[in-house]
Amino acid sequence: MADLERARSLIRDVPDFPRPGILFKDLTPLVADPAGFREAMDALEARARKLRPDRIVAVESRGFIFGAALADRMRIGLSLVRKLGKLPYKTDRIEYELEYGKGILETHVDAVRAGERILIVDDLLATGGTAWGSAQLVERQGARVEGFLFVVELAFLGGRRRLGAPVEALIAY
Repeated sequence: MADLERARSLIRDVPDFPRPGILFKDLTPLVADPAGFREAMDALEARARKLRPDRIVAVESRGFIFGAALADRMRIGLSLVRKLGKLPYKTDRIEYELEYGKGILETHVDAVRAGERILIVDDLLATGGTAWGSAQLVERQGARVEGFLFVVELAFLGGRRRLGAPVEALIAY
């Protein structure tokens, strides 16, 4: 298993973003550092392989970074969950709760196939609303969510309690 001390040290705290009272965990320094990013990707891949997914579903927008790299490493397909109005084809949508409001997620109606084993990947788990909404969209198409994989979890917010499948996070705060 990769040593995650370097990866952890590269995650920057940004106070009062996107609004006062929120302490944002900025992963852009981690992505910018080749050794730190490789550590994180090695650890994500090790956890993902245990779940044997057929496809990665990555959540907008920072989840795309980790999900795409992971799908490439595992040589499996990648499907996207995006915010309202960003996808060009027919979509299914769901409203969900954020840690600081509400949002709408969409995926193409053919994003996954019935019976596929899906791993949902995002950069950060907070209250679990985005991950929960993503899982609902996947399950509506007849696929199975085998697990959720995050780089960071804000454990004090209890987001994993909303999710029915196994949850893995590399770094918890």
